[in-house]
Amino acid sequence: MMQKRTARREDLGLTGPEYAVLARLDTPQKIQAFVHGLRQNFEVDGDTCRPVRMVLRERRAHCIEGAMLAACAFWVHGEPPLLLDMRAVRDFDHVVAVYRRKGRWGAISKTNGIGLRSRDPVYRTLRELAMSYFHEYANRRDHKTLREYSLPYDLRRVDPGLWVSGEKNAWEVAERLDELRHFKLVNGHHLQAVTRRDPFERRASLLLQYRRPRALIEKLERLKKKRRK
Repeated sequence: MMQKRTARREDLGLTGPEYAVLARLDTPQKIQAFVHGLRQNFEVDGDTCRPVRMVLRERRAHCIEGAMLAACAFWVHGEPPLLLDMRAVRDFDHVVAVYRRKGRWGAISKTNGIGLRSRDPVYRTLRELAMSYFHEYANRRDHKTLREYSLPYDLRRVDPGLWVSGEKNAWEVAERLDELRHFKLVNGHHLQAVTRRDPFERRASLLLQYRRPRALIEKLERLKKKRRK
C-alpha cells in the first residue's frame, strides 16, 4: 500500500478543486475550523461512513467522516494521516484525527456537542489525550461511558480510492479501527468512584452546534415506541 510522505492530487484521485480545498488547510487550526464548519451528518437515512470526496461535495459529516477528511489534509501537507478510536459502553464510539507538535499530541474532532471537540497539542501520550474526553463522554442516562482508546491507525494502509476519492461508504476503515489493539482507560475498581453527570452538566450537554432535524427526532420517537412494545 502507498506509504508516500506527501499525498499529491494524483495519489488521492481527487479533482483539482477538491484537492485545492485540502491544500488550503495547512495548519491544524485551519483544518479544525473547516471541520467545525461542516454541517452535522445525522444519518437520517441510515448509517454512513462517507469518504473525503463525498464530504467535500455535501459539506456535512459526523465524527469518522470528519476525522478522515482532517487526516487527509494532514497527509497533503506531509504529515501521517492518523486516526484514533475511542470506545464506550452503552454509547457510540468516537474517532478523531491525531497529530503531533513539539512532541505533544493533539486531535481534530467532528462532533455536534460541546464536550468532544478538538484538543490542543499539549498531551504527552495518547492515553492522556483520550482521558481528556472522559468526563464529558456520557450517554443519555448521564453515565460516563468512555472505556478504551486504540493505537493510532495510519490511513496510508488503506487504498485512497476507498476512503478519499471513493463514491461509496468506506466501511473498511471503520472495520480496521475496530480490529486495532485497544487499551483500557479505567478498570472496574476505579469505576466504582465515577459519578453521573449532575443536573447542571446535563443542561450544558444539551448545547448543540446544529439543531437535530425533525426527521431524526421522529425516527428516534419511532424507535422508542418499538422498544416499549
